Amino acid sequence: MEEARLELAEYLDLYYNTQRLHSALGYCTPLEIELHYRFNLP
Repeated sequence: MEEARLELAEYLDLYYNTQRLHSALGYCTPLEIELHYRFNLP
């Protein structure tokens, strides 16, 4: 069970949030959206 949890966390951190484009986010990655809001807010 622990190995599956680690594999899922790795998938989310290395692919899903950094490379996979999301239509709901304007075809940006979640990481791009997070960085945009983190560095562009007043």
